[in-house]
Amino acid sequence: MKNKGKVQLVIALLILGIIIISSILAPLLAPYDPNLTNMASRLQGPSIKHLLGTDALGRDMLSRVLYGGRASMLLALTATTLSMLVGMVLGVIAGYYGGVIDWCITILANIFQGIPGTCFMIAIAGVLGPSIQSLLLALVLTSWAGFSLIVRTEVLCLREEPYIEGMRCLGSSDLRLIIYHIIPNMINNTIILFTTRVGRCVLSIASLSFLGLGVQPPTPDWSVMINDARMHYRSAPHLIIVPGLCIFFLLLSINMLGDALRDRLDVKNQEVLEC
Repeated sequence: MKNKGKVQLVIALLILGIIIISSILAPLLAPYDPNLTNMASRLQGPSIKHLLGTDALGRDMLSRVLYGGRASMLLALTATTLSMLVGMVLGVIAGYYGGVIDWCITILANIFQGIPGTCFMIAIAGVLGPSIQSLLLALVLTSWAGFSLIVRTEVLCLREEPYIEGMRCLGSSDLRLIIYHIIPNMINNTIILFTTRVGRCVLSIASLSFLGLGVQPPTPDWSVMINDARMHYRSAPHLIIVPGLCIFFLLLSINMLGDALRDRLDVKNQEVLEC
């Protein structure tokens, strides 16, 4: 089981590393400007000149694929980080102080979690208009509740631990207990949750961009490329297959990384495996 987890972690890091490095080095690796159009060479298949062919506007697919992961990954990391920060703050407050505060935050989180995420994101992006800001707002509003409820549960367990009671008797303030003793003891589960939510966020961004409510053309983006290629899926299937495989491998690597981190960082899971 341990060897399997190590292999899974190596494969996940390898795939994710290739995607991230190729996106960062896209200006150096891309043979053409990703937005350069050439109608004379539109809808060409893979060739020596264009290794992955060209799209309906004659743009080089390899160049657009190399640039295409930038927007999705940056947005996913930003939205997940903001969601985690909001959810962690509210979850810690609810779990540590309890009472009416806990009741209000839990009810609010349950309301947001009960709303269908995709429909809510489409509604927000539709009302505010398609833009990066509305996309980020939609992702944060639909993701913070999950972080909040899980963090709240962790804090409810940790605040009753004997060492917390001992530190409280020694005069430690609530802020000190939260920052130095509660948050560090739940950071492992938070990291695991973060990695899994990044994958969901990438998929949500791809869905909204495909519907025209996320990343806007002519920005190179894998989901936008799939949307643009719908009319040509019979004559040029590579226009859909290539960016679709990129999204698939990105999600696969993130999920594999989350599973590997869970096996390594989850203390309860390690105890079960040792038994």
